[in-house]
Amino acid sequence: MMAQNLNSKNTDGEVEQECRRDTAHTSSRKRHRDADDDESPKKKLVTEESLHSQRVATHYNALQERGLAERNRSRIVHMRNFNNWLKSVLIADILDKVKQKKRDVTVLDLGCGKGGDLLKWKKGRIDKLVCADIAGVSIEQCQQRYNDMRRRGHPNDHTFAAEFITADCSKELLSEKFRDPELQFDVCSCQFVYHYSFESEQQAETMLRNACERLRPGGFFIGTSPDAYELVKRLEESDTNSFGNEVYSVNFHKKGDYPLFGCQYDFNLEGVVNVPEFLVYFPLFEEMAKKYNMRLVCKKTFREFFEEKVKDKKHKVLMQWMQALEQYPPDERGRLASDSLGEYDHAKTISENPAVRLPLGTLSKSEWEATSIYLVFVFEKMS
Repeated sequence: MMAQNLNSKNTDGEVEQECRRDTAHTSSRKRHRDADDDESPKKKLVTEESLHSQRVATHYNALQERGLAERNRSRIVHMRNFNNWLKSVLIADILDKVKQKKRDVTVLDLGCGKGGDLLKWKKGRIDKLVCADIAGVSIEQCQQRYNDMRRRGHPNDHTFAAEFITADCSKELLSEKFRDPELQFDVCSCQFVYHYSFESEQQAETMLRNACERLRPGGFFIGTSPDAYELVKRLEESDTNSFGNEVYSVNFHKKGDYPLFGCQYDFNLEGVVNVPEFLVYFPLFEEMAKKYNMRLVCKKTFREFFEEKVKDKKHKVLMQWMQALEQYPPDERGRLASDSLGEYDHAKTISENPAVRLPLGTLSKSEWEATSIYLVFVFEKMS
């Protein structure tokens, strides 16, 4: 369990075999599709896809914009800050790599939501940003955040140009919607979004095309996504079709059957997410990306990424500034995010070591379990 001093996968062999068999079955199905008619399974699938997409868009459109004070009262405030820190480090590292090769940087934020990464792009001193998302209300709020950011900035501040597109990026081609039909990108960022596209092979392919088709050679496709192996591992260890804790829950329809596409589970994270999601079998994802001349250069769990990056002093300072970890023990003015017994046993054990300097930085047990179902990926476009 994670704890840091503030002062200073198992993979399932049977699941993999099942996925590899499904890969062969997928190729076979592509060669034997029946003619389309009103009652065909394909028609029904399209209807289900539309319903899922609409549910995702409706959910994120309905989320209210919260003020800073309300967000700080959230049970998962530190987990959200931790995820935000992780994205900040990932984005900064990639922009540093890109700027070693060229000066002007253009970015596609695929599934941008309400614009939570706008300040990261500003800090990275990019030149142009295209924001795309399925939720029209989110795009409006993203554009408003951008306008507010420009208005508040100093006249001499560097502020990137931006355009905003409302589109289902798993079904519509963004290249047909750009102001500049020849637009190319140096980075595509897809944070906590790509797994929605694995509802069907066609949707996953369209999303990947949007992410990679317009990348320049040497450009990067980066993102964060649930780790299918970790999800299935926890499911198989559960006595039911569900697992979770006081901040998140995951519910599968059944065990033992994990198709390559359309493997749905319902994910609920306190006050943030309550929508259907789909497993992403990463070896297939990696193979699909090769069509766009993409090479996987990094795939790490959140735990692995954290343990590597926190060794860098500047990343550790940023983590403290962003309050990505909760102070343990709390000072006289503070309180812990959870009152439940056992949520901080891991930090308590470490704090009792006389050699450890206090206070510690940590996440509660429930928050760490929730955030550790995710992974980071980086693909590079080959020349």
